[in-house]
Amino acid sequence: MTKTQPLSGYTLPVFACAAALAALRCLRAGTQSVDSVSVDLLEPPITAEIAIEQASVLKTGTALGVTRSDPGDNLDLTRNTPVWAMVELLGEAEGEGEQIVIVGGEGIGHHKVGGGAAIYDYAMRLLRSNLSRELAPGERITVTLILPSGRQLATRTSNEAFGVVEGLSLLGTTGISQPLSAPGQLEIYREQLQQKAELFDTLVFCIGENGSNLARQLGIDPQRLVKTANWLGPLLAEAGCQGVRSILLFGYHGKLMKLAAGIFHTHHHLADGRREILTAFCAKAGMPADACSAIFAAATAEEALGQLRALDVATGSHWVDRIYGDIAREIDLRSSDCIFTHTNQRIPVGSVMFGRDRKIIVKSDIGDTFLTQIC
Repeated sequence: MTKTQPLSGYTLPVFACAAALAALRCLRAGTQSVDSVSVDLLEPPITAEIAIEQASVLKTGTALGVTRSDPGDNLDLTRNTPVWAMVELLGEAEGEGEQIVIVGGEGIGHHKVGGGAAIYDYAMRLLRSNLSRELAPGERITVTLILPSGRQLATRTSNEAFGVVEGLSLLGTTGISQPLSAPGQLEIYREQLQQKAELFDTLVFCIGENGSNLARQLGIDPQRLVKTANWLGPLLAEAGCQGVRSILLFGYHGKLMKLAAGIFHTHHHLADGRREILTAFCAKAGMPADACSAIFAAATAEEALGQLRALDVATGSHWVDRIYGDIAREIDLRSSDCIFTHTNQRIPVGSVMFGRDRKIIVKSDIGDTFLTQIC
């Protein structure tokens, strides 16, 4: 039986760059039509051909390019969303002004602290590298990136939990959008887990890149790391089938806490329940009813964590340690039970949860033991 490889697409920065290139070429050629552009992705070092939906001169020295996002076989809410770029030609540079100024327009999120546009390093490098090749020495342009649906789409993401508000981020370290949530990806993850199970008794499950990066920073061997995306349940069961001796779950608290309620596919399109889970554990720990109500009303898990921390500071209590400790223990128990249910193998599972600031909130007792052993 042949396994079908999920189709990769491209990340948002690639489409932003393509739209900007189309606008610049419109200005250069004085034409009203650009059908496609080639974008050097840098990471990886390949060229992608991106279709352009529209490109037009708006006025002398200003043009607009429009394309649409295609993330490939992925459950990505940016699929088919329009990506605009307005390029203004400013003529010859004077003094030490930047040759390419990149601005976040409508729909591009900004950081709650500091206010800067959420346009990250890869997107900046991609735009500057590709656009600079088409500019004459001394020329300057301003590129304004726009996601018309960005503000609306952002309400369906966890961006705010990471300090980005009123729009989407141009985030990523590569131009390729890996189909982490596509059903076919699960088979690839299973194969990777099988290979790692032959090398290590203890494996570290990381839901996303933030967890993988933090795990490496703590000194965990990258070869131990198993990317899971949202497929935690099936991969826990696979670990049981492969005879893995122990598992450390390493993830953002807003994702990982779902396991404490027996939710083992963590994509928000399928199941959420974070505020209900956190409120239930607050009540179980004996928090006052008004404090529990405030936690339930929190917009994000990060906001709820902030409320608990503020309460600890104000009252000298230890609600964060108590509540997150209880959640971590329940994650361990539920995860071990999940493996036993599907494989009849009893495997110990530990957990480590971190916050938006990438600082660890809690380590379960089992998780702390495993972390000490493998670091």
